[in-house]
Formats: sequence, structure tokens, C-alpha cells
Amino acid sequence: MLGVAGGLRSLTPLAVVAVTPGAAPPWPILRSPWGRALLVGLAAAELVGDKLPAPPSRLAPPALIGRIGAAALAGAALGAGTGRRGAVARGAGAAAVGALLGAIGGYWGRRGIVEATGLPDRAVALVEDAAAIALSRAAATT
Repeated sequence: MLGVAGGLRSLTPLAVVAVTPGAAPPWPILRSPWGRALLVGLAAAELVGDKLPAPPSRLAPPALIGRIGAAALAGAALGAGTGRRGAVARGAGAAAVGALLGAIGGYWGRRGIVEATGLPDRAVALVEDAAAIALSRAAATT
């Protein structure tokens, strides 16, 4: 779930893990009030930036690599919070795969909904934002 959310919005999963009590490991950026505020601010900026007239495609190599990397970091953080052996690597790997699937599915899903319904892209993007937040929250609290 966390990886799929990262494929939709790259910074949302890490921001949600950082602010969810008990989910974040004792990594300084995730425990510091400044670090959490920075992550939440960057995630919010991404949500706004996605609605601008010409954001770059999430499937362009730099954007896709960034999404996969950010999701892997969020998955590693969530895994580290469990204290279980191997959970960091499993969390990072699962989130990276999920981000790839989420990016591809999110791109084609959003495009298909806009084309099929005639809804404005921004309206569909807001639903996608909500899905990324909800998936991140569900993963961080499970």
C-alpha cells in the first residue's frame, strides 16, 4: 500500500510515516519536529504542484526513479519501525515495486477516467491525492 501511494504521490508516504505515532523509526529527520515539518511541507508542495498546467510525467525516467526511491525510503522507514530482522530490506523492496505499479496504474487510471468521463483533470487529481494519503495512512497504522 505504501509503495502504491508513493507511485501516486512520491513524498506523501514518507510524510505520513513521519507524522504517524509509532510508525517512524528513530531516524533524526523523522523524529525531529523540523524534519517532520519539512517532509509535510514538501509533500504538500507536491500536491499543489501536481495541479499546475504542465507537471512532468510521472513516467519520465527521472520522476519515476524519484518516486521509486522515495517509496523505498518510506518502506524502509516503516520496516525499521517494526524492529524485525530484515524488515528494512523487505519494506524497501515491496514499496519500490508498489511505487512502480502505482505510478503506471495511477497515470493510466487518471488519464482513462478523465477521457471517459470528461471530468476535469484537477478533480481526478484531487481524488488521487486522497487515495495516496489514505493508502499511506492505512499502511502506517497497520
